[in-house]
Amino acid sequence: MRSLYRSLFLDDIPVLDVRAPAEFIKGAFPLATNLPLLNDDERRRVGSAYQQLGQQAAIELGHRLVSGSTKEERLAAWQVWHKEHPRGWLYCFRGGLRSQIVQQWLADVGVQIARVPGGYKALRHYLLETMEETCAIQRFVVVAGPTGSGKTALLNKLAASADLEGLAGHRGSAFGSQLSGQPAQIDFENALALRFLKLSLLGAGVWYLEDESKAIGSLSLPHQLYDSMRQAPLALIRAPLEARTNTILNDYICENLREFQRLDPDLGFVQFSQYLLGSLARIQRRLGGDRYQEVVGDMQEALRVQSQSGSTEAHAMWIVKLLQHYYDPMYAYQLSKRQAVTVFEGSPDEFLAWAQVPATA
Repeated sequence: MRSLYRSLFLDDIPVLDVRAPAEFIKGAFPLATNLPLLNDDERRRVGSAYQQLGQQAAIELGHRLVSGSTKEERLAAWQVWHKEHPRGWLYCFRGGLRSQIVQQWLADVGVQIARVPGGYKALRHYLLETMEETCAIQRFVVVAGPTGSGKTALLNKLAASADLEGLAGHRGSAFGSQLSGQPAQIDFENALALRFLKLSLLGAGVWYLEDESKAIGSLSLPHQLYDSMRQAPLALIRAPLEARTNTILNDYICENLREFQRLDPDLGFVQFSQYLLGSLARIQRRLGGDRYQEVVGDMQEALRVQSQSGSTEAHAMWIVKLLQHYYDPMYAYQLSKRQAVTVFEGSPDEFLAWAQVPATA
């Protein structure tokens, strides 16, 4: 079955997930569409009948709940999905009764669809095994550097890399939250394992990952991966303070404001300002009272100037102070605790030349 699961993921086969919405929210796959056989309430009632009266009573109740117009509506939705995804496969949690019923109902109206043996559970187990096996044998180089040195952008220029922060939907700092929010932990793990699976096709001897703590926002790196990263050699990126300030200004000020205003043209700037001030407040204790008051005053002034003129230049003042008095000392301390060998140290351009693996289109 491993070869089947591998081909489903590597060939980007769409999958029809007929589990209940509550199951889907807890964890799914990137190309999965949730069109349940039973909604959450129906599943609860069928499960209760199973526990109290046995399997046959639960099956009979399920058929009564999903009958008539309800059955017709769901069957029509599955047919539309299959027409749009003729290569698609079908699954439920264990590849059992629910997916069998949907497969049979579709067959009754002339639609043939393949069913994943073992269902979601088997696919999820396969991805977990992939992660464990990869971490055991793959050589990683961890790309490190002070905040603002452009590590994520560099990684995205390399084919043999995984953007952990991109997959986690978070930039990995106090200011790193994104409006799109973060995926569920299981979704993050599934997407990461799938990225590793696709990287395996490249045959690259080394994969590049950005230096991360155990947590990226509210999500956690799989422990096998985190352990491997802690032991991996380091590539240290060096960038001048001015370049790092400009990177942060672009990523955290200009791009974030555009996103806030895209979602709410009227209140976008107000919400953006609240986001910046709230992010700063989360590190108030670590900054210390006097430093925090100084930086928050600079930030408020920069926001005032920006609201009146559109200029973002004033933000550079508080960004530099945060880099010099918070992020850089924290980075130096964390780096001092690392026992890993440093295999590269230089500028972003020098790193790309050293890595020698350009990204593919």
